[in-house]
Amino acid sequence: MGKEVTIYDLADRLNISIATVSRALNDDPVVSKKTKKKIFDLAKELGYRHNRFASNLRRQTTHTIGVLVHELNSNFITSVLAGIESVTTEAGYDIIITHSSERFDKEQANASNLFHKRVDGLIASLSFDTNHLDHFKPFDDKNIPVVFFDRVEENSDSIKVVIDNYKCGYQATRHLFEQGCKRVGLITASLQRNVYARRHRGYVDAHYDAKVPLDDRLIMIKDLSEESAVEAALEILDMDEQERPDGLFITNDFVAAVCMQKLKEHGIRIPQDIAVVGFNNDVISRVVEPHLSTIDYPGRDMGEIAARNLINHLKGLADIRQTSTIIVRSELLIRQSSLRHP
Repeated sequence: MGKEVTIYDLADRLNISIATVSRALNDDPVVSKKTKKKIFDLAKELGYRHNRFASNLRRQTTHTIGVLVHELNSNFITSVLAGIESVTTEAGYDIIITHSSERFDKEQANASNLFHKRVDGLIASLSFDTNHLDHFKPFDDKNIPVVFFDRVEENSDSIKVVIDNYKCGYQATRHLFEQGCKRVGLITASLQRNVYARRHRGYVDAHYDAKVPLDDRLIMIKDLSEESAVEAALEILDMDEQERPDGLFITNDFVAAVCMQKLKEHGIRIPQDIAVVGFNNDVISRVVEPHLSTIDYPGRDMGEIAARNLINHLKGLADIRQTSTIIVRSELLIRQSSLRHP
């Protein structure tokens, strides 16, 4: 890790007193806005990190791992966090968890906050609308390792821990064709994110291989909320019977459960009229009736693998810069919701 920039460096570069720099960094109104801006601009340029604990400056380590996720209200994320925590606790590291609420601006703010909290490493999953990784550059500049999981930028050089989303999308769609479905719909989220783009590509290629024409009217891009699940079900019910899908691949179990419930309320039989496959193997998939076929997405394994690789790097046991992508196992779990031909 490179030499830390101190307030002495900032004061020396700007030819002002250390006291003024200190006050400015603590947002003291005594310091003019113009002077504050000069100090903040230089601090950002030099990669200065505000030191809350003097002992950290001496040790150059905090034994703290930052975790940045896109939401907390998710069984998948909860299981990932459990996997991370089990590994970090055993290794003697604390974790600081932040979430972006699917907002890029909040993700940027969280990344900056964790940087200034002097975390030794970062584990991150990107928000829906993240379109660049510039906010992670300060970590790179300080040789602070970052491991991305699940929602990642595939073209980045950082280590990524993912499942084979393409294979999962292909398997789910192919299974519905094998059950006799002729018109398979897709309910998914923004294709800007790798996980949904790859599942969509698998869905498309399964159509090509099965020689089934693709109907774009059956692809619904939603935000994976309860409201959007009801909205998707109502859109399906509004279709003419011959245009309606007889199979659905829904890339989230909760959305699949809500959508199934709404369809059933309107007399649609599952799987006889519409066969359904979800994604994640959340608890709800085993509670909803009929039980939901789904992709088992092992969140705890993903969390453990991300944390173990990061800590091994910090301890000098491995160099994650030599690793590009780690693919975690996943599988299709077939239950009653898609079984037209048991």
